[in-house]
Amino acid sequence: MSDNTQSKATLVSGKATPRGKFPHIKRAGDFLFISGTSSRRPDNSLAGVHQVDGMGAMRLDIAEQTRAVIENMRDILQSVGADLSDLVEISTFLVDMNDFAAYNQVYGEYFDYDGPTRTTVAVHQLPHPHLRIEIKAVAYKPL
Repeated sequence: MSDNTQSKATLVSGKATPRGKFPHIKRAGDFLFISGTSSRRPDNSLAGVHQVDGMGAMRLDIAEQTRAVIENMRDILQSVGADLSDLVEISTFLVDMNDFAAYNQVYGEYFDYDGPTRTTVAVHQLPHPHLRIEIKAVAYKPL
């Protein structure tokens, strides 16, 4: 796949810069692979993280983080002419399975039984201590 239309990595303008040397999304033929996406904003703040008091106590809102992750994924897909409806597989990483119900509720606002296949697993931690969720995905969008 040396043809650039068949394989192309993209950093999406207006999105948070990845915390490593990898693209937001990569096309491989008719498939689009979205790197693990969080609720991080372009200014490196995190959606769904609220300071509760002056002592540093934080409230982490899994529903708000889930919504921000899916919206970030939508923006990434739209940057290459695709959308959430093109997703065929999603892998979700939760720091705490006690967040599953709230995550699942928000997920259901975007996807139904005809949507992408899905796997959800618990992980020990994510790249920032305030992140509760990260999602990676695969979309199918013929050229």
